[in-house]
Amino acid sequence: MSYYQRHIFFCLNKRDGEPACSDHDADAAFARCKQQAKAAGLLGPGKLRVNKAGCLDRCAGGPVAVVYPEGTWYTYVDAHDIDEIVESHLRDGKVVERLLLPPDTGR
Repeated sequence: MSYYQRHIFFCLNKRDGEPACSDHDADAAFARCKQQAKAAGLLGPGKLRVNKAGCLDRCAGGPVAVVYPEGTWYTYVDAHDIDEIVESHLRDGKVVERLLLPPDTGR
């Protein structure tokens, strides 16, 4: 068994003159996810870890987050989307289909 059941990484990358996840308030989404996961009792060993990440190289779909071990890539727009990811995927293990990043989306 892994130290964490799930691990979500939020791209918080900033780029000079190029589109980046930080242009879409990714810091607020990261903070919201961590806050909601903590309130739901999901954080800690054997449970969930919420992490900041640098560039995840999928800028064209930004903002992005990825959940491991599943390797599920999400894009999101607002706090409602983050709440849905926390409640559905991170708590209940059900992928939020409407927020999936298309598999061919890259930089």
